[in-house]
Amino acid sequence: MKRLMRMRATQHLRDLCAETGFNRAQLIQPFFVVEGLKEDEPIAGLRGNVRLSIASALRQIENDLKDGVTHFLLFPVPGEKRENNFDHQFERDVISQIKKRFGSNLCLWVDTCLCAYTTHGHCAVLDQKGIDLPTTLNELANSALAFAESGADGISPSDMMDGRVAHIRSKLDANGFDIVPVMSYSTKFASNFYGPFRNAADSAPQFGDRKAYQLDVRNRSDAVACSVRCAEEGADVLMVKPGLTSLDLIMPIKEATSLQVGAYQVSGEYAGLSLLADNGLIDFERGLMETWHVFKRAGAQFIITYGARYAKKLGI
Repeated sequence: MKRLMRMRATQHLRDLCAETGFNRAQLIQPFFVVEGLKEDEPIAGLRGNVRLSIASALRQIENDLKDGVTHFLLFPVPGEKRENNFDHQFERDVISQIKKRFGSNLCLWVDTCLCAYTTHGHCAVLDQKGIDLPTTLNELANSALAFAESGADGISPSDMMDGRVAHIRSKLDANGFDIVPVMSYSTKFASNFYGPFRNAADSAPQFGDRKAYQLDVRNRSDAVACSVRCAEEGADVLMVKPGLTSLDLIMPIKEATSLQVGAYQVSGEYAGLSLLADNGLIDFERGLMETWHVFKRAGAQFIITYGARYAKKLGI
């Protein structure tokens, strides 16, 4: 049964999905929490963002809430990498501490992928032939369940494996988390614009690339088909990534699925604004605002952006 009520369950979700107006509740702030980190570490190109310990993440979230941020996207970075059988204890600790501290004052989405956990940096469990899809799907579903059990408000799979949304949805439903929504990275390209993120998440592939499972930037029909599949498998909301290079796909995906579609202003896109500003070539805040309005003009319902914490200052 399609649970349309999932995206009405809390005020945060209702505000995210409001189709009239543009407000801070439609901006999602990513952040990186790193196991064993002693001091915050800068992220090249990502103005206003650093790699955080659990303690500093709690302080950052407190400040962000004061600045009007209500939606957060957590990227946990565990200290130990494995081939499979991920225990997710670190992620459980991070999620539970955040929710214990802030409760319903925020909506905490958790990125669900394997690239930051594997020794090889790919988004899947590998065997001698390549991707071990059944094992990968089980690991992703188990990850989603662990995050939901720890208090995550929403699950956000970013791996681009065939069938991942269906496996995650089934696992959540079977364990009493049928009201937890899935925000799928449904159209995600194998892009050159992810560099700052991969440094922050310690998730760069150690060999090869991700073109066998992420989308070819030349293909429109495949991009739309992937979002349609995620919708059919039970995703509640969809997104395109990278955002600026996928503007032409937002409305076609929305029309094909009848779901709301967001855009991820990825690290390379955001870093472009940061580096231009650092060299006196752009007004950072005006440039950031301009990109957000372009996303909304293209039909994006929500925007994942590393600059969400600037929205209040910018008058949104």
